Amino acid sequence: MDSFRVAGRKKQKMMLKNKYFLLLLRLIVGGIFIWAAISKIADPLTFAQDVKNYRLVGQTLSFLTAIILPWTELIAGLCLIIGVYPRSSALLISGLLIFFILLVAITIIRGIDVECGCFGTFSRKADLWLILEDFLWLSISLILLFSPYNDFCLLRRKKV
Repeated sequence: MDSFRVAGRKKQKMMLKNKYFLLLLRLIVGGIFIWAAISKIADPLTFAQDVKNYRLVGQTLSFLTAIILPWTELIAGLCLIIGVYPRSSALLISGLLIFFILLVAITIIRGIDVECGCFGTFSRKADLWLILEDFLWLSISLILLFSPYNDFCLLRRKKV
């Protein structure tokens, strides 16, 4: 049984060293953030109402969030995919995911029943499954952040 565990760990380590696998992870996470951003940018008023429904900020901050957050998600997703500062993008996405997890957890604890607002009109209830899904995306973004093999970058400095 231990030999299977050792073999499984070796395969995991090999996958995390595979630049093409890491690029696939970047495409998936970046694509999800781009999709989420575009759906919010397309209907900012609905997203502002979704933000307000969490009952943490007022109307003004809801509108500011509805304008700023989707563009932040879009830029981070694009940068992650095309390799412009991929670690910085992964850090920003990880921070956003931690914030989303905390926001949904606080909302559940407070007993507020809301739509998450994640994907505009395609959103669903903010619940435990959403938290678990965000933890999955967070774990992938942390892999991208800390992997020394995630080095495909369009803006690479030449070594002197």
